[in-house]
Amino acid sequence: MTQSADQAWPLWPIVPLYPYGRRRTFVREIIPDKLWLFEQVQGIFYVVVPIRMTVVKLAAGGLLAFSPVAPTRECVRLLQALEAVHGAVKYVILPTVTGVEHKYFAGPFAQKFRRSQVYVAPNQWSFPLDLPLSWLGFPAKRTHILPADSRQAPFYDEFDYAIIGPIELSVKPYTEVTFFHRETRSLIVLDAVLSIPSDPPFVVAQDPFPLLFHARDSALDPLADTDENRRKGWARISLFAFYFQPDALAVPKLGQLLKDAVKASDRSKKNYFGLYPFQWQSDWYSSFEALRADGRLIVAPILQTLIFNRGAKAVLAWVEQIAAWDFEQIIPAHFSAPVTANSADFYRAFEFLRRPNSQSWSGFDHDFPAADLATLGQIDRQLQGNSLPPS
Repeated sequence: MTQSADQAWPLWPIVPLYPYGRRRTFVREIIPDKLWLFEQVQGIFYVVVPIRMTVVKLAAGGLLAFSPVAPTRECVRLLQALEAVHGAVKYVILPTVTGVEHKYFAGPFAQKFRRSQVYVAPNQWSFPLDLPLSWLGFPAKRTHILPADSRQAPFYDEFDYAIIGPIELSVKPYTEVTFFHRETRSLIVLDAVLSIPSDPPFVVAQDPFPLLFHARDSALDPLADTDENRRKGWARISLFAFYFQPDALAVPKLGQLLKDAVKASDRSKKNYFGLYPFQWQSDWYSSFEALRADGRLIVAPILQTLIFNRGAKAVLAWVEQIAAWDFEQIIPAHFSAPVTANSADFYRAFEFLRRPNSQSWSGFDHDFPAADLATLGQIDRQLQGNSLPPS
């Protein structure tokens, strides 16, 4: 078996995210013989970020897998190695209804671990048609909806959890579930909070091409692999991931774009035939610094302005429930992990919801530059069909 075959992901055309048909899996043991992170990458147009599954050993033996990643042969083999020592995967948790990059891995993953019971967030839906979970690859006899009360879950002796939602959006509702593992004092989250590192995460740096692609200022710049370019590329990828089009980014005119493509030293398919449709202003890095906030725990701009602001009271009640737990680290599904943080840090990340602003299109004051949020504002107006802030 070749390494490429071991990392193959044949279902990539269903949701065609980079790196498409080949995904490497890296495992990090965070707490010896107790907690592991399985990490892969994914993205669009070389905007590549980490995606991770958290695996916890149960006190009675066996494993709980939170938010599965793509079950490639390599991923399955690495997890089976843990099973051989710590017992079979007993529970598989899908903590979301909207995160397609998480959701479409869960069914195939559960099919690989046939002794597991699958628990999914309530209010599940699919697009364009609402289909039964069994039609989406989930094993019918082994798939269950997480009870609203965590005390009714079979793993309550070790885990608590809190459900946010449903928050009604323009199309379908949003729901996310956050787990707390008491023994390791770990808060395991999906997308709700995160921390952005200044350097590219290890899993992203294993294939530096996306970093180097975005580090250039024009198509004429070489793809030079230096630490500085890796950090520069990572900062710009982060801005793309959170703002789509930050204020410091412009699109060159078509004529100049084509001229530069013709002159580019690398006109390969991998390099999009020399096309580089980005033009960064000189002060672009200040936007990254404002976004990163010195690595503090934050709520992503997209969630702040398009989702959580639509159910502020429910979100803050959910925050209060989580803030009562005695955790010392947070493990998000993206960007840095683990993040050293406690309930006060988590509570502080949602401060924006305690600052209503009737003059803001989102309805709240945010800590991010208003100019960088402009594209999200346009998306919001398109979703709402008007320019009024959500009530």
